[in-house]
Amino acid sequence: MSTDSTPPATGLLFEEARSAEIVAASFRGTPDARLRQIMTSLVSHLHAFVKDVRLTPEEWEAGIRFLTETGQMCDETRQEFILLSDTLGVSMLVESLAHRVHGELTEATVEGPFHVIASPRRELGDDINVAGEPGERCVVTGRVVDAEGGPVRGASVDVWQANAEGFYDVQKPDEMGHGDLRGMFTADDDGRYWFRTIVPSHYPIPADGPVGRMLRRTDRHEWRPAHIHFEVSSPGLRTVTTHIFVEGSPYLDSDTVFGVKRSLVREFRLVDDEDAAAAYGVPNPFRSVEFVAVLDREEPQ
Repeated sequence: MSTDSTPPATGLLFEEARSAEIVAASFRGTPDARLRQIMTSLVSHLHAFVKDVRLTPEEWEAGIRFLTETGQMCDETRQEFILLSDTLGVSMLVESLAHRVHGELTEATVEGPFHVIASPRRELGDDINVAGEPGERCVVTGRVVDAEGGPVRGASVDVWQANAEGFYDVQKPDEMGHGDLRGMFTADDDGRYWFRTIVPSHYPIPADGPVGRMLRRTDRHEWRPAHIHFEVSSPGLRTVTTHIFVEGSPYLDSDTVFGVKRSLVREFRLVDDEDAAAAYGVPNPFRSVEFVAVLDREEPQ
């Protein structure tokens, strides 16, 4: 009888030089081919990173604590992991890969961490500043069209923004109330929409959690330039999640979540016209901005 106690070779015995290859092999039987590809690539890059920086046990433990704290900061009104993804540029990269555009199609940008509640349904022309927040009055007009320029009748136009102090409703629910500075509009037969609001301010992302600590440790700021979020959709067309940025806003060239694209910067024009102000139902003078959303056809599955 053999007394050899050497365990049988399994092909998964650990070797530092072949660590990624060995771990990746454990996913060979994954039935979902796409999941298999993702896990294999993740292991390959993760092991390469650890070897490249020669990650120490103390640094590994610090990283685990950081990710644990990031998860613990998440709740129904805050998504710290999205914030982390945003500040590392991953959100923008995923959006860009998924929504490459050509011609006049509207470019996508990050959704951000504040699209966490459903926007209330509103009629065209409604004022989304339901809490009466102070700020420069603004009229937003626009159209939703397809790639050929044809109107998209009944398109859904979801908007949300910060107030003139840089806060969203979910950050100050007792003062603003859920749904303030948000609205879900339905474009008319010509694809047109419009609403009243105030000019948003630039603002810092929430910096009281692990993502904020990361920014401070790396000498980065937490500021975003002023913008209004849009999510525009219609059956048969590709949904676009984007912003329009206020021309001249601070931090346009250093957005902490890398969300600014030149095509999305808009002039919020000052209008000094009593008749126009009366027609829109806003005090004179006021700001005006137009945003035409151009949607591509949805690719067949």
